[in-house]
Amino acid sequence: MNTPMTESVRRTLNEMQLSSLEEAYQYCTDRGIDPKALVLDTQPIAFESAADAYTLGAALALFRGANSAEQAANIIGEGLQAFTKPGSVAEQRQVGIGHGALAARLLNEGSGCFAFLAGHESFAAAEGAIKIALNVNKSRQSPLKVILNGLGKDAAYLISRINGFTYVRTQFDYQTGELHEVERRRFSQGPRGEILCYGADDVREGVAIMHKEQVDVSITGNSTNPTRFQHPVAGIYKAERNRAGLPYFSVASGGGTGRTLHPDNVAAGPASYGMTDTMGRMHADAQFAGSSSVPAHVAMMGFIGMGNNPMVGATVALAVAVSELQQHAA
Repeated sequence: MNTPMTESVRRTLNEMQLSSLEEAYQYCTDRGIDPKALVLDTQPIAFESAADAYTLGAALALFRGANSAEQAANIIGEGLQAFTKPGSVAEQRQVGIGHGALAARLLNEGSGCFAFLAGHESFAAAEGAIKIALNVNKSRQSPLKVILNGLGKDAAYLISRINGFTYVRTQFDYQTGELHEVERRRFSQGPRGEILCYGADDVREGVAIMHKEQVDVSITGNSTNPTRFQHPVAGIYKAERNRAGLPYFSVASGGGTGRTLHPDNVAAGPASYGMTDTMGRMHADAQFAGSSSVPAHVAMMGFIGMGNNPMVGATVALAVAVSELQQHAA
């Protein structure tokens, strides 16, 4: 493992009386968990730093004897946080802790529907959704519904067909404010087919989709149209849920990357962060740093090389694996 060790990584290893990340990896594989394989299975283009960070988090959760997937997720978040570079945006926002907290919330029975809320339907959202769908319900009494809600009905159809999701086509009545479902097409059986994929024409339809599915946890993207779709949808939906006295935990993924060169984002570079970062701060209970999909853009923010959306799936999957192992050992 080639990732340079920071003081926080050394401190975490010392707690387990381990001297290297190689030893942490051995500690995991000796107990039947391969964090590196899980990371690369979730997002094949993830960097070695992501494999190392999840190795540290998994080892820590095993060492502390996490007795539930929810608890394991929070401990894995501590391992991820140890990999944030000192003084970076990722360290300041406690992005690693945030990833653990988000995964723990998805594993909690109080959460009923989780949405990947994107400016367009993307493969990164699909990667995260697939990993959650295949793992999260192993440790829940009631199944968690997972949906994708993005801009563009054609894009939603294609993502559904390629990944085996269920495509839900809606039509929004702009006079009455009502959302009508006009088509539902399932492209596979099994867990992938349980994932619902919506494409919206605009913000109003996007908000209506959130209400239709009673979303109580979501993560936005930092991709196409962030200022025109996902941040406005999350912000409006949050205000409406709050007025109704209903819970909603909003996570903003992205902001503060060189990716903000895109004209939709208004500004450029990590110094200025840009409009997408600013809008994320307006609605988010937790805010991540970097791209939803591109490992290099997350690494630029002082974190690990893995897209934020796939990270959600990887954290859930690893937490469930740790929990299952602990239960079998008990």
